[in-house]
Amino acid sequence: MTKKILIVSVFVVASCGLAYELIAGALSSYLLGDSVLQFSTIIGCYLFAMGVGAHFSKYVKDEQVLARFVDIEMAVGLIGGLSAALLFMTFAWASAPFRTMLYVMVFLVGALVGMEIPLVMRALNSRQTEFSELVSRVLTFDYLGALAVSLLFPLVLAPQLGLVRTGFLFGMLNIAVALWTIVVFRTELANVTGRLLRASGVMLALVIGFGAADRLTSWGEHGLFGDEIVYSTTTPYQRLVITKWKDDLRLYINGNLQFSSRDEYRYHEALVHPVMGALPWAKRVLILGGGDGLALREVLRYPQVEHVTLVDLDPAMTAAFTKRDELVALNKGSFHDKRVHVVNADAAIWLQQNADMFDASIVDFPDPSSFALGKLYSVPFYGMLKKHVAANGLVVIQATSPFFAPHAYWTVDATLRDVGMRTWPYHLYVPSFGEWGFIMASPQLDYHPPESYQLPMRFLNTETTKEMFTFPPDMKPLPMAPNRLNTQSLVHEFEQDWRRVIR
Repeated sequence: MTKKILIVSVFVVASCGLAYELIAGALSSYLLGDSVLQFSTIIGCYLFAMGVGAHFSKYVKDEQVLARFVDIEMAVGLIGGLSAALLFMTFAWASAPFRTMLYVMVFLVGALVGMEIPLVMRALNSRQTEFSELVSRVLTFDYLGALAVSLLFPLVLAPQLGLVRTGFLFGMLNIAVALWTIVVFRTELANVTGRLLRASGVMLALVIGFGAADRLTSWGEHGLFGDEIVYSTTTPYQRLVITKWKDDLRLYINGNLQFSSRDEYRYHEALVHPVMGALPWAKRVLILGGGDGLALREVLRYPQVEHVTLVDLDPAMTAAFTKRDELVALNKGSFHDKRVHVVNADAAIWLQQNADMFDASIVDFPDPSSFALGKLYSVPFYGMLKKHVAANGLVVIQATSPFFAPHAYWTVDATLRDVGMRTWPYHLYVPSFGEWGFIMASPQLDYHPPESYQLPMRFLNTETTKEMFTFPPDMKPLPMAPNRLNTQSLVHEFEQDWRRVIR
């Protein structure tokens, strides 16, 4: 019976160990971007720390193996369980030491987890378990635990519980292992009462944290965003937060501002109307991204438009802007228009599997701050997009800032030209963002910006349109290489550009 208890413990501790690693990687990707860099460095640090822990496990005396295992479970449960909450608070209220805190916690958890399995193996070995059977059972349950968490984390835990509550949950599981080990092996442990009290105290703290996770997250996000949070959710793809201050609604994705309701009309008029004003015959329009429905709102103002397909990855995004009253008012109920067909799918996969043709396409993705987003700005992606647009049709791309991120901006332009598109870069000033840029492209059309608009505009007119297509010397074109899928140079250029701005 005692052997089975220890084997089950292996399954649980392996699950918890991987969960803490995934939480740290996901949280740092949400907050810092560049998911490949974050996961690579965290996995490397974690595995190194496990090696350190495994090495130091040999200094535990045989008669202290179970006692040290219990102590380690309590330490892992406390540090790992609190890790997501502490990291999030650190970023929100004191962002400077965030990276230090991140890697210190990853190392501590990794070192403690690295000691767990060697100690369990020694405990089993002391019970006359054959070495071959010992290694087989321990490693089997270790790998099964890792498999279980690797499937549950992205499909259930992160989207349903959120990262902070998931951290508390796995911390409680570690403490549960400590408690049942104390109870089952109480005759072999010293100071059983003291250990039970400590483990119960930590369990109580984690249970309270689990129950208060939403409040903790809201408190942290208030420090991060400053304004009242009217909506927030964690999805399998991103963290969505909507804030409000007086009449200003703001959408943040993974901490990055996507729009302010006070000036989003500038951005969306500039994104949509230079395309639609030049194509009075356009009846079928494709919008990629734009799950807030604001670009869609502008497209639907044209009576000749008969059908709009909007492809956005995250159903939580389109649902929020379809159902929440203040958001529906902002996009004027665009998702309820009968001409609109919403598809929640990866845009690259949808383009590959779909054969529909469109007169115009509006591409409004978040900035290429990660490789998952960078693929949507790559040569293969634009090559597929070109096949879905009429020869005399137009494509417009949200392309970051030509002032703050010039190398990234002109990389997008080079990528479009690499697939045989003709391009017309343009820019405008949006108070919430600063100078921002778009790129118009077409397979064959000789594009000329509209000199006037049939619809009433708040920002666009003859003069502002002409100014948008003129670049001053400090935003002159740069000779850049296309963004190819195997290298994703755009992500690196984007990161370097913004790092120079922050400095």
